[in-house]
Amino acid sequence: MSKPIDAEQKYSRTAYADGPRLLADIGATHARFALETAPGVLRAVRVLMCDDYSGIVPLLHSYLADHAGTRIHHAAFALANPISGDLIRMTNRDWQFSTDEVRRELGLSTLLIVNDFTALAMSLPVLSGDSLLQVGTGAPAANAVVGVLGPGTGLGVSGVIPTLDGFVTLGSEGGHVNFAPADEREFAILQFAWKEWPHVSNERLISGPGMEIIYRALAERNGVAAAPRTSPEIISGALEQHDALCLETLECFCGMLGGAAANLAVTLGAFGGIFIGGGIVPRMAEWFASSPFRARFEAKGRFTDYLAQIPTYVIMTPNPAFYGVATILSEHLRGRSGANTLMERVQHLQHELSPAEQRVATLVIEHPRKVLGEPIAEIARLAEVSQPTVIRFCRSLGFLGLADFKLKFASSLTGTIPVRHSQVRVSDSTHDLSAKVIDNTVSAILKFRDQLDVLSIDRAIGLLRKAKRVEFYAMGNARVVALDGQHKFFRFRIPTAAYGDSHLFQLAADLLKPGDVVIAISTSGQLPELLAAVDTARAAGADVIAITSSKSALAKKASICLAVDHSEDSTTFLSMISRILQLLLIDIMSVGISLGAPEEGQAEQSRLLISHLDS
Repeated sequence: MSKPIDAEQKYSRTAYADGPRLLADIGATHARFALETAPGVLRAVRVLMCDDYSGIVPLLHSYLADHAGTRIHHAAFALANPISGDLIRMTNRDWQFSTDEVRRELGLSTLLIVNDFTALAMSLPVLSGDSLLQVGTGAPAANAVVGVLGPGTGLGVSGVIPTLDGFVTLGSEGGHVNFAPADEREFAILQFAWKEWPHVSNERLISGPGMEIIYRALAERNGVAAAPRTSPEIISGALEQHDALCLETLECFCGMLGGAAANLAVTLGAFGGIFIGGGIVPRMAEWFASSPFRARFEAKGRFTDYLAQIPTYVIMTPNPAFYGVATILSEHLRGRSGANTLMERVQHLQHELSPAEQRVATLVIEHPRKVLGEPIAEIARLAEVSQPTVIRFCRSLGFLGLADFKLKFASSLTGTIPVRHSQVRVSDSTHDLSAKVIDNTVSAILKFRDQLDVLSIDRAIGLLRKAKRVEFYAMGNARVVALDGQHKFFRFRIPTAAYGDSHLFQLAADLLKPGDVVIAISTSGQLPELLAAVDTARAAGADVIAITSSKSALAKKASICLAVDHSEDSTTFLSMISRILQLLLIDIMSVGISLGAPEEGQAEQSRLLISHLDS
């Protein structure tokens, strides 16, 4: 994609330090490839026919054969398919593959695979100007939901929802909703399609193959003997030859697309606009602008005025999905120094390791998910090394041990796309609010995992293993966390108490001795009574573990701070997610204590109390 010289020079200064990124948009018919050499700069764009290849690996090797001297670390593919888990079975092709196996075959550190319309939806925020053709009136509302659909070999449907920290795309299969005819002619077309399929979705008719069905159905309805035509031939027959049957087919097709677009608009409340992508409509863009599409889009009875406000656009830029997968890949790699994933570190340092540690590195590179899921004994067996060698491998990479390595490795594995925060609204249904509460909590937990100070947790576990007595100090919402900790630690035969009254904090702290440990829990870390009790405990020689904000006064007074920096306005709202993160720290410390029971003979008894451990 050509750019002015000054733009070329600007982008050359911002080229990716670790080399170009491989982008692909793989449909049922065509596979499009490009190398992104810098943000927004695409090189070596090429289109391959999927029919020419027996599977995705030969297809990829064919493209990469032209770039044999180029080292590629990161890739992202848009696929015309639902994406769920590692194993991909393509809907419109007899191809199936493992994401991990493809990544290893290509020698990649990162491979993300997303639905093609998720990628297209993610491209919308960066499209403007000549990239779009507006059809009809309407103006986009700021920070509003956007809908996207596009007929090609199938019918893709998605949406983009703006949030405070970016955009969320919908992983939708909305093309498979039932087709609903709007008049007698469309009902006749539906009856024609029913002869072949008991269920006729929008995709059966509003697609390239669907256009051919409409053509045959209208020929039968009109009593016309028409030679079979492909969808490109129908478009050519209408626009160039002015064939009456081809023109009627396009009118029907565009009307049906307008109805589907209107349904998507009212379903999503898409005041940011409806965008038409895919390979068919841009080929007839000028004619499409005056087609029945927009009239049908607004023909919604009582909701005509509602839809008249919503703009509709045709995406005219070539290969827009590239910009979407590039955005998703950048989001995935953002915040990692030089886009350098942990997998890359293993690869780069592999030659510096001992021969035995190199076998562990090879196992990590070739079977990352197995390494994540297996205990140390099984990892050692698979790598044909001793268990201490596995630990030495982790420490050679700068980690405290296997648990620390797994914690960071999990967040850098292929396919991790972050969950976004979405605000619960007063108008939300029970289904919506349930999904949002779960998604917000999961998102916070994943972020919390990536920011854990493992060294501080290790020190806290060390203190607790040797503690003569453990006391929990907490007030308000945090008292639940303190009680949970008391119940767990007491079962380890550690004398444990929990206090939730500010007057009792000071009395209890006065009785502490060296070797005792206080766990003070507070979301704000600013309660004067709690801070005074911590001062008393430290003066008595006890250690204090604070579960609180890293910037709080409590954190500064504690022996060890286990930081929970999730932002919640506890002066206005009841803290909920912070409580979950505090409970997770209690669980982590409990498991840590159980792994090293302080007295001989207690190890097995302790381990049986913890569900996270294997038997």
